[in-house]
Amino acid sequence: MRIGEIAGLVGVTARAVRHYHHIGLLPEPRRRANGYRDYSLRDAVLLARVRRLTELGLGLDEVRDVLADDAGRELVDVLEELDADLARQQEEIGARRERLGVLLEQARAGRLPVEGPVSPGLAELFGEMATASAALPGPEPAMAARDREVLALLETVVPEAEGARLLGSLREMARAPGAMERAYEVYARLDALADAPADDVRVEETARALAGLLPDDVVPHDLDGLDDGPDGGAFTGVFFADFSPAQAEVVRRALRIAAERAR
Repeated sequence: MRIGEIAGLVGVTARAVRHYHHIGLLPEPRRRANGYRDYSLRDAVLLARVRRLTELGLGLDEVRDVLADDAGRELVDVLEELDADLARQQEEIGARRERLGVLLEQARAGRLPVEGPVSPGLAELFGEMATASAALPGPEPAMAARDREVLALLETVVPEAEGARLLGSLREMARAPGAMERAYEVYARLDALADAPADDVRVEETARALAGLLPDDVVPHDLDGLDDGPDGGAFTGVFFADFSPAQAEVVRRALRIAAERAR
């Protein structure tokens, strides 16, 4: 058989066969007088085995190990490892599909936040914010939308366990009677400071109102670098980037008040 014939018989491409020769996975067959490769039935059997092993998910190096072990022990080890890996992938895919199902349900009901996709827990918190916003006489404060963007960013960049703890605390805070209404009052106050300097007389009162909303376990223990502004690190830079001097001072002051309260 010529290379095209054996490739067609086994169901692979001639290019794949040449690659297997190049990496030493398949031995070179004898050549005809005209220089063309001449494949035998044994070559076809070996090529078919390579195809079956790669279809199972084995890499070419693993296939080479299997083919080199006549006793078959290597094949058992490799297949057991592959089976365990596929089981892990199946579990991960199942978890992703479960999350996707929640997102699809939210999207079909028109409840998927513009900041999404986010976790179901964060989406629920955003839904509670949307309910509070709908009760306002005017448009939603810009600071509320920015807060959601920051929370969506945090969910992506912080470790999963830390993110779950933070979200749990925020959701518990949001469930307290009147908490969401007070949060939107603070958002409106922050909006009113959009063009204000850091020494604006409203800063202290707004900071105390914000500190009253912050659960103790979401306040960072280490406030070093808080005064560094946009140059105080990657997240600090992003967090304060669009704040006016007064808004930034409100957040810094609120964190200090909350940290003192938690001691």
